[in-house]
Amino acid sequence: MRKLSVFAAGIVVAAGTMTAPAAWAEQPAAWSEPTQPFRIVDDIYYVGTKGLSSYLIVSNGEAILLDGTLEENVGHIEQNIRSLGFDVEDVKIIVNTHAHFDHAAGIAALKRNSGAQVMAMEQERSALENGRHEGDNIYGATRFPAVKVDRVLHDGDTISVGSVAMTATLTPGHTKGCTTWSMSARDGAVTRQVVFPCSLTVAGNKLVGNAGHPAIAEDYQKSFEIVKSMKADIVLPAHPEFGDLFGRKERRDAGDADAFVDTEQLRELAEKSRAAFEKELKAQK
Repeated sequence: MRKLSVFAAGIVVAAGTMTAPAAWAEQPAAWSEPTQPFRIVDDIYYVGTKGLSSYLIVSNGEAILLDGTLEENVGHIEQNIRSLGFDVEDVKIIVNTHAHFDHAAGIAALKRNSGAQVMAMEQERSALENGRHEGDNIYGATRFPAVKVDRVLHDGDTISVGSVAMTATLTPGHTKGCTTWSMSARDGAVTRQVVFPCSLTVAGNKLVGNAGHPAIAEDYQKSFEIVKSMKADIVLPAHPEFGDLFGRKERRDAGDADAFVDTEQLRELAEKSRAAFEKELKAQK
């Protein structure tokens, strides 16, 4: 049960410096289970798998791709992009929520195949370029294909394609450069505020005496407050089950036009994450 809870939180259990696919026989099947892409709001599409989110944000024939998931999922993500009527080469920017292999391992291949620029928070650059998550974790280290960062971002920076702009907010803790993304998006006649939160889970991180991330506990505490204060009509997490994305899609398909709208969800996510963090911090102390 302990391992399963860690799996769901989005951190990989691997031994030493082995690559994650070879070392991780217990990887959840849903992480690589294909699923049909779908539109969330006018400019945002889900192109990931059953268990790992990847989002395509499109404007004027150009796109941003958020999170690359597993290396083995690259072909599926690209097929989903094509099935929506876009080309892989339409992706001009690739960004990441955080440099754990289940969200970053596919970025190198996606960059190579699309010709896109990779942009990442300054605190996440070395992890991406070295292909290894940073900070001490009780389950060991994980590796993934390294990728060059073409533009280094800082807290509050924006990226854009066409008429769409996304803001990067530094919310560290889960990783040193954990990045929460936000944007306004049209949803028919309504404008929605959409937030793609970086994970706030502990997921095996050492909260006390973390030599690779000394300020980890303080970073988590700051991030809970930051995320809690953000306005979000729609919350799109890096693991779809955290936002019940497929359940919401089913409800919308059944006629609930506002199934993805939940203005309390982000605050509740931050509060639940803080409670779990404080329990774990107490246990580690």
